[in-house]
Amino acid sequence: MSQAREEVIQACAEESCCNGSFSEHLPEHFGENVFSLKVMKEMLSPKAYVSIEKTIKEGGKLDASIADEVAEAMKKWAISKGATHYTHWFQPLTGVTAEKHDSFIDWDDKGGVVLNFSGKNLIQGEPDASSFPSGGLRATFEARGYTGWDPTSPAFIKEGPEATTLCIPTFYIGYHGEALDKKTPLLRSMAALSKQVCRLAGLFGIDTKGKRAYCTLGPEQEYFLIDKAHYEARLDLVQTGRTLFGKKPAKHQQQEDHYFGAIKPRIMGFMEDLDRALWALGIPSKTRHNEVAPAQYEMAPIYEDLNSGVDHNMIVMDLMRQIADKHGLTCLLHEKPFAGINGSGKHNNWSVVGPDGKNWLYPGKTPHENAKFLAMLCAVIQAVDSYADLLRVTVATAGNDHRLGANEAPPAIVSIFLGSQLTDIIEQIEKGAAKSSKEGGSIHVGVDSLPVLAKDTTDRNRTSPFAFTGAKFEFRAVGSNQNPSAPNMVLNTIVAEAISDICDKLEADKKAGKDFNSSLQKVLQEIIKKHKRVVYNGDGYIQEWQVEAKKRGLPNMKNTPEALEVIKAKKNIQVMVKHGVLSEVEMASRYEINKHAYNTVQILEGDCALTMAKTQLIPAAMEYQKQLADTIKSVGAAGKTTGQKKLLKELSGLIEKSLTDCNALEATLEKHDGLKISGAMLKLRESIDALEALVPANIWPLPSYAEILLMNA
Repeated sequence: MSQAREEVIQACAEESCCNGSFSEHLPEHFGENVFSLKVMKEMLSPKAYVSIEKTIKEGGKLDASIADEVAEAMKKWAISKGATHYTHWFQPLTGVTAEKHDSFIDWDDKGGVVLNFSGKNLIQGEPDASSFPSGGLRATFEARGYTGWDPTSPAFIKEGPEATTLCIPTFYIGYHGEALDKKTPLLRSMAALSKQVCRLAGLFGIDTKGKRAYCTLGPEQEYFLIDKAHYEARLDLVQTGRTLFGKKPAKHQQQEDHYFGAIKPRIMGFMEDLDRALWALGIPSKTRHNEVAPAQYEMAPIYEDLNSGVDHNMIVMDLMRQIADKHGLTCLLHEKPFAGINGSGKHNNWSVVGPDGKNWLYPGKTPHENAKFLAMLCAVIQAVDSYADLLRVTVATAGNDHRLGANEAPPAIVSIFLGSQLTDIIEQIEKGAAKSSKEGGSIHVGVDSLPVLAKDTTDRNRTSPFAFTGAKFEFRAVGSNQNPSAPNMVLNTIVAEAISDICDKLEADKKAGKDFNSSLQKVLQEIIKKHKRVVYNGDGYIQEWQVEAKKRGLPNMKNTPEALEVIKAKKNIQVMVKHGVLSEVEMASRYEINKHAYNTVQILEGDCALTMAKTQLIPAAMEYQKQLADTIKSVGAAGKTTGQKKLLKELSGLIEKSLTDCNALEATLEKHDGLKISGAMLKLRESIDALEALVPANIWPLPSYAEILLMNA
């Protein structure tokens, strides 16, 4: 377990900012497959250990003089765990992880081989970069890319069927240092936020020498588990991760009997295996339960430092797929695998721990702690209001477009839910020196104490995309299949910008000899007056909010193509460049990559839908059409066939409509316009789903929604 994570655990325990504490009752094998500080302390010299501990704790660079010693210890540890190979595990701009395996063997001088792993092997790798998306950051023929060890995220063991592999978390950059991955900008944003939080801490009189601030993350992961045989029987699930066709079953989630219901034995077996695998990797899996939709579930971890939290979430998704397969199941992580029922998100629980080791989004018992809390709260309000469009684009994907805005997920309008008590407090600050709260007690900033705010002070507004849920903010719009790096990178950066703005004003007042608490009260008052429009505590699903949000001037980007355009906005480029998170060309590359990814998904889905309709579904309907026509003909004058003829007419009409819709989709695919392809697919789906309602189950070639969702265990 890394020092940074130990700090987060301690902060969580003290400040009640997470689901619980690691403390003393962990399984004995927790973290056994992690090259932790504990392992390093046992295997490294005191000098090397002190150096690496400082690197991990302060987020600095590794001392090159100890690289060989660390590498040798890591190799010995990995081999003792059955490892034959190592890999630099990184996160390219594909949104998934990547790895190239090299064995430890090397030639000796006697014609044999030895096991070798040097500091150079540990610190830097050089995978081919030519086939990864770069969005124009480099020419195709410039294949050189570099992976660099991230010592703040511990190496771990990945188990295979016969042996194991040492996985070394790394960042991934181009020849000129351009970020070709998700981790590099995330690390930059963490450094930017730490710098500004420490700057603000200094103004509060907090010692920041040799210390840093950091974020905590707890990504709740929603997912579906279905029978593997049903998955393999559907080309759409195999190729796209979601069902492109499917009639809603009579029973789905309307009885509300699945949510938090008793977990079926087969599913429990999967969950138990998953927890054991996660715990061995030091991943703090905490909660497991049935979610809203049938066959839908959720796993939630204890919060930890942001970098580890992101890496761990990527491992979680990978392990879910692997372990599901062992149980004859398939794990679906698509945001909307089944139309008409609940989709899946990844609730991004984010908080900030200052250089004093305290969670700054947790109201304290002293005026000093409350002033920090209100400053951080107002910084987040300013950040989200000023850059709601940039935050929105981080959750804009083809998959998430099917989820956002429905009555199951947050709207595409980014607003903040604070709850009645906090809203009352900021409204009083806006009016001047606040005098009281709904729970009693005075709340002058930096002078008197806030009333104690328990974790459950605010309700859990499930319709809000960005909600304060007690000592943290929960960004609920993140898609289940997403790498959470981008939302947190942007969140870190825009909050850093807001804090920078606050510090500029406070430092100017300090230079002018003004009282700090009075200055802070004035700054917070100004922020609330200017940015309170982003605070909304009501129902995000109702149409009235759409109208009200427009009046307030809040952006409402309903689909990915519309959202992607904000990447090119001058203010958004400037904030990323100012804090050294993304350069202008790196921002431009993200626009190109995301636009290409969106269109690629839509074209793939359109091709798949067309293939299924033409080769499986319409032929099945035509087979039934023939059977029905033959039956009517054979009965003839001997029996009444009015109802059958009516059915045949309806069936024939839908077949014709389906063929017409196929032609329209085919024509749209030739234009490579993702948004139009999506619309054409929806029309074809309506026709095909109507056919499914008529064609007998023994003729229809696909497992139905009822079979898939209700027969998984």
